[in-house]
This record gives sequence, structure tokens and C-alpha cells, in this order.
Amino acid sequence: MNHPADLPARKLRVATTSLGGCFGCHMSFLDIDERILELVELIEFDRSPITDIKVCGPCDIGLIEGAVCNAENVHVLRELRRNCKVLVALGACAVNGGLPAMRNQLDVRECLKRVYCDMPGGEFGLLPNDPELPLLLDQVHPVNEVVRVDYFVPGCPPSGDAIWKFLTDLITGRTPRIEHPLLRLD
Repeated sequence: MNHPADLPARKLRVATTSLGGCFGCHMSFLDIDERILELVELIEFDRSPITDIKVCGPCDIGLIEGAVCNAENVHVLRELRRNCKVLVALGACAVNGGLPAMRNQLDVRECLKRVYCDMPGGEFGLLPNDPELPLLLDQVHPVNEVVRVDYFVPGCPPSGDAIWKFLTDLITGRTPRIEHPLLRLD
């Protein structure tokens, strides 16, 4: 990747964010370890846990992990799509709903009632009702059911090596390809 012909003409802006999930894809991103220093030679981070920037400005690449579970997720996802030239769904939750989508077989109101009213400690019988809490969607969605996605990187989570390979291919203008040994679907 360090060959001058491989380097982009300018640093690309990259934004990352997480929706409903475990944050494992961001942890895998950090598992590129010292290669992150090579990466910052090629990119600038916009919205990201690395920068703690909460809103997305104009970017070249957006990495989104997690499923769309609530109204805030929809807002964040649409903002990211609007501001990024290329959007990448990273990990099983973003690609197909992952573990959060398991609740799609259940009635959301019944689940909330069971947890907040019927379980020990739910003696008050009140469902959470605060304007600060995002409204849960009736169904969990993969990101491509809400916005257009340009690339999908599967895995739960994808390995740091898979993310590195994908990003460096994309940044240097090569067609991103992740071969079987780098895929982790367990």
C-alpha cells in the first residue's frame, strides 16, 4: 500500500458510526493495531469514536455498523448516507439485521411490558416513556432497507484484517475484495 502510485491524491474523509448492536465491528476496526498509523496518512476521520465527533460532515467513505432498531438509528443512518459518497455496511447487524433482528419474531410492546412490568423489580407497572428515549421500531432492519448501501462487509464481526484489506483497496482505488481466509462468519 505504500507505493506512491497507490496513494490517493488527497486524504479521504472517513466517518464511522454504530447503530443497534454490540460495537464489535468498531473493536475489530481498532484491531488493525499499528496499521491505523498508516491509515491516518491516507484518511482524516470525521464522525467516529476515535474523534468523538457526533455529527457527520461531508465525507468520502462512511462505515456503518449495527442494525436499525429505533427512530434515532434511522436519523443517524440517513444523515450518514446524505453526507457520504460511499456507504459501507460493516458486519452482520448492518448487513442482515444480525442478533438484534431476532426480536422481529416478537411484539415490541409485549417485550417491554414483560421486562418493565411483569419481571421482579417492575412493581410500578410503567413502560419507559421519556422524550429522551428513542422510539423503538416495530421491526429491526438491516441498513440497506432504509438507505442505499454501496458495499457490504460480512462477519460478526469482520476481522481487523478484513476491514484493513477492504479499506485499503477502496482508498487506493482498487475493487475491494475480501477472500475466504479473511471472512469470519462464526
